[in-house]
Amino acid sequence: MSDKLLPQNRIPREFSRTMSRRSVLRGAGVAMALPFLESLPVFGAATAFPKRFGVMFMGCGVNEDHWSATGDGAAMKLSKTLSVMEPLKHKINVVDGLFNKASVGLGIHPAQTGSLLSGAQVSKGAVLHSGMSVDQMIANTLGQDTPQASIVLACDPPMTGYHETNYSMAYSSHVSWQSPDSPVPVELYPSLAFDNLFENRGSLRSISIIDRVKESAEAMGKKVSAADKSKLDDYLASVREVEKRVGAVRKSKDLAEDQAKLKNTAAFMMERPANGLPEDLREHSKLMCDIIAIAFQTDKTRVASLIISRDLSAMYYPFLGVNQGHHGASHNNNSDGYEAIARWHLSQFAYLAGKLDAMPERAHTGRAVLSVFAFGTRANTALICSGFFCVMFSFYFLITWTPKILVDLGLSTTLGVSASVLMNCGGIVGGLVFGFGALALGVRRFGASMMV
Repeated sequence: MSDKLLPQNRIPREFSRTMSRRSVLRGAGVAMALPFLESLPVFGAATAFPKRFGVMFMGCGVNEDHWSATGDGAAMKLSKTLSVMEPLKHKINVVDGLFNKASVGLGIHPAQTGSLLSGAQVSKGAVLHSGMSVDQMIANTLGQDTPQASIVLACDPPMTGYHETNYSMAYSSHVSWQSPDSPVPVELYPSLAFDNLFENRGSLRSISIIDRVKESAEAMGKKVSAADKSKLDDYLASVREVEKRVGAVRKSKDLAEDQAKLKNTAAFMMERPANGLPEDLREHSKLMCDIIAIAFQTDKTRVASLIISRDLSAMYYPFLGVNQGHHGASHNNNSDGYEAIARWHLSQFAYLAGKLDAMPERAHTGRAVLSVFAFGTRANTALICSGFFCVMFSFYFLITWTPKILVDLGLSTTLGVSASVLMNCGGIVGGLVFGFGALALGVRRFGASMMV
């Protein structure tokens, strides 16, 4: 990817007639993946509806008096804590009775959290051993079809050291494990997660990515249908809104890194907000949810996890009127404050689920066929159909009329039929040669060489 600006008088290559589902908007030091657009051909793209997997984690448990649901679908009755899911209740399942037998009797906190997504039994002491988590197992398969196998985010910095039960605090700080002895490092900073999403690199990170892809976006807008143009504009507006909020917290992160160097420590090891993380957890969480939504929308990845508050979290929630830290509030697990904390966490899940639910997706059936007649592909479809008609007419002519013409020219009937068969065989051999040549050299290059 070049850091040079695209020339003003040239339409970028990706917006040529060979636009694909993987088309991106490119600018100086940035590559912005696109959401699904009907106008982009789907040839070579997965025809199945994309399957995704997301995990949102909150530590320290819930107030069990207010965590339940009865019934299903639109008739489902949600408890107080789950009530924030009311608008989406016809699309959710509430599962009761799950537990990890391997963690029973090992003590509280890290031993209960470290294998939450693996079901494995964790090990005490200095040697970490849990199990590959289910999100990473899925990422190993689905990740082959996306630029990033998964994204692993967090709003609460990980802890070091050991719990009083002699289990590592790494178990309390991570839910995604890439191997039995190695958790996936979490990304805490929204600015870094945003930059990674759009391959935003180098010294131009302080310049709006929307401004840097403006020319590419304008070129794309001229190639797609009016409906897709509107969808593209909405997408760019939503990214700009997130980018502005990321820009506000980027300055705090850069300042924190400068201070951390003076103290010879890592920025995330300092206390919030000195560590450069958003001081308001609400904004931090919302930014991370927005980043996951964009990643799913653009098919950058299909697997994501987000830890809003880790196990043994000491985060405070002044906006909820709770005067205790999260872990402290959990010791009074029937209190209203503890319930309010869990309900707020569920509201973040509802926010992300609502954003994903509102995003237009590829239809489950029939759309792949209809797309060949969509705006931007109709001309190519007509050319293919015309070419196919000419090829089939040529076959008809060779099979039906060539022997008769040869006989009229003085050949015997047997020789006329034989010549027709040889011509068909020659056509087959020529087609194979052209096909292999086009694969090896490219259609245009090989076709030009054939014309010489």
